[in-house]
Amino acid sequence: MRPLRYSINITLDGCCDHRAGLPDEELHRHATEIIASADALLFGRVIYEMMEAAWGPSAPAGERPDWMQPFARTIDAAKKYVVSSTLERVDWNAELVRGDLREAVLRLKDQPGEGLYTGGVQLPLALASMGLIDEYEFVVHPRIAGHGPTLFAGLPEYLDLKLVDRQEFAAGAVALRYVPKKPQRA
Repeated sequence: MRPLRYSINITLDGCCDHRAGLPDEELHRHATEIIASADALLFGRVIYEMMEAAWGPSAPAGERPDWMQPFARTIDAAKKYVVSSTLERVDWNAELVRGDLREAVLRLKDQPGEGLYTGGVQLPLALASMGLIDEYEFVVHPRIAGHGPTLFAGLPEYLDLKLVDRQEFAAGAVALRYVPKKPQRA
């Protein structure tokens, strides 16, 4: 069974609004490596639409620094699964996921491969509530936002995690990687 991994950028006060700060060149390299190591990405509708607008074929590439190009190429080429009950169709190397979320994700995890990555707020909340996330990575930025969405608001029960790795970046961000202490529900 391939693992489902979650990665997100957050501030010290837990804000996960992408407008709270843009990752630098080193963090883009890190994100590129994460995406390249996955067989596919699992997005909810909101994150899919945001990422497609920023990184898809019709995104304004001329406005990006050269060091963003490897990330753009990697995410553009990645297979994407999009959980949505409202989208009629998806492009950008994507496939719609419909029906029972738990069953659909278990089918994706059951396929052979290196793993799936997810991001965002709402879909990971649902996945964490169902015990489907196998690894969590929080890239904590040295900033206090003072506003914006926070992670896992509404999680029905505690989720105890074990730190398995950390990586420090030159600009002061730290990537903290955790796995659930309890076995995941199947």
